[in-house]
Amino acid sequence: MRSWPVPDLPALPVTGPQVALHDTASNALVTIAPQGQARLYACGITPYDATHMGHAATYVAWDLLHRALLNAGHGVKYVQNVTDVDDPLLERATLVGVDWVELAERETELFRQDMTALRVIPPAAYIGAVESIPLVIALIQRLQAAGAVYQVEDDLYFSVTADPAFGAESRLDREEMLRIFPERGGDPDRAGKKDPLDCVVWRGEREGEPSWESPFGPGRPGWHIECTAIALDELGETFDVQAGGSDLVFPHHEMCANEAHVATGKPFAKTYAHAGMVALDGEKMSKSRGNLVFVSQLRNSDVDPMAIRLTLLRHHWRSDWEWDDAELWTSVDTLADWRRAFSLHAGASSGPVVADVLAAMADDLDAPRACAAVDAWVKATLGGDEMADTSDPGAADAVKTIVDAALGII
Repeated sequence: MRSWPVPDLPALPVTGPQVALHDTASNALVTIAPQGQARLYACGITPYDATHMGHAATYVAWDLLHRALLNAGHGVKYVQNVTDVDDPLLERATLVGVDWVELAERETELFRQDMTALRVIPPAAYIGAVESIPLVIALIQRLQAAGAVYQVEDDLYFSVTADPAFGAESRLDREEMLRIFPERGGDPDRAGKKDPLDCVVWRGEREGEPSWESPFGPGRPGWHIECTAIALDELGETFDVQAGGSDLVFPHHEMCANEAHVATGKPFAKTYAHAGMVALDGEKMSKSRGNLVFVSQLRNSDVDPMAIRLTLLRHHWRSDWEWDDAELWTSVDTLADWRRAFSLHAGASSGPVVADVLAAMADDLDAPRACAAVDAWVKATLGGDEMADTSDPGAADAVKTIVDAALGII
């Protein structure tokens, strides 16, 4: 599947610190220490509607991680999927009377445009669920050989008890798992399952739904097995970071980790990173609730995408927060001040702000702290022409470069 264009990335004259990131599985900061290039997998969209601010905040967070790793001197292989066949997509296509393939292609293209506007570095491999079906089939066969898959009518299920480490990634007790599972696509009450938490890996053919041939009969992949298969194929048996929104901790990332562990005998990801949720009107932004602010709508209203990105950067990537239009308009004004300061031939000393921005981004992607350092430099630089003319003559260019490289703002 086609990705989107790579934004211009400036070369930094300095190397940033090694990146420490909060790991859900250990509930601690861990240093990302890749063997060779850093390997990052982020769960992508199910393309049945436009990109809202919750999506944007999540993918900007992984862009900040990507940039921090590059600035620390690492190459990065970034992989992202697109769940271009799944129940929500099929249901929406039926509701609006559009072919499901057409709907998926249209919304995926809109996502590409939004990510391009927000200057998000694209994944090196952008893989759709449909094109991953051969990988999924091969992985299911490995799990069958390990005795971890069983059949219920025309469907195949992964047995969570096959992995003694089940629950280690999410750190949830069974009661909480059983509460969350049906809210996030699980079917704990299905007759014939060995355990209520077992998840479907192959959904047998249903009338009116797309299906593909397989050794198990016609059908399509389950949700979790898709990401597991893509990540293993593109990044190897153990990679550096598995990333997604906090609503993916369980069951999605737990199941991915367990399926991979049973298939390979090795840990899936070294670090699990989960971004906070963005709310509107007191509720998490959700397509089902309809309380959404879309990136494309703001862009089409001539809002500078960099102001949108700056608004997102004012909130720590792990925090839950509420969208407020007033913050966006403040960002529009702040961005104008930043650009005015960048346009000067001189400014307040650049050394401290460059170091502060790099340090902040290496410390669990602390973008609010990095933005505060830039704010302070802009305030000092715009304090008066006399001060700016007699200070560091290369400051404006140096700060502009670090803001571009680390924060993705131009």
